[in-house]
Amino acid sequence: MMNTEPFTVDGFLDTVPTPGDAPHTARFQLVVSPTDDVVDDVIWSCTTSTPGIAHTLLTEIQPGDLLHVSGVLTQPGDPAEPARLTVDALELLANAPARALKEMVLDRYGDYVVVFDADADADAVPVFTALGQWVGTAESPDAIGTLIEIHERVNGGDA
Repeated sequence: MMNTEPFTVDGFLDTVPTPGDAPHTARFQLVVSPTDDVVDDVIWSCTTSTPGIAHTLLTEIQPGDLLHVSGVLTQPGDPAEPARLTVDALELLANAPARALKEMVLDRYGDYVVVFDADADADAVPVFTALGQWVGTAESPDAIGTLIEIHERVNGGDA
């Protein structure tokens, strides 16, 4: 048996929204932080079948935008299945910082993402997993591989 309840949450758009399985629908993921600690971040899988919201998501909203969404949270009877939020209201609270997007380059290393900042005074390179988990800061671009290797040894290779 599935449980449903009204739900409202603020979160950052994690990835580019994609069209849903039916016309005028969209799927997207929000990163929600219940605390100020990144280890508490949760990624919510969201869908919408509201044509206006789907159009906005697919044409105007960008990763990193802060969104306020409301809808129905569905919790399947099987605890192994993820909860899903079906969105029926969306508000853009803040755009992703344009400065950061123009001056920084994201690069993918397998299951990892690194951030190269052209304006940074140091050679330090922040490293995250592709799912957004903080890995650490490599002292230089040459140290990225070593940092990733250490992270995989400590965490059993689960990026």
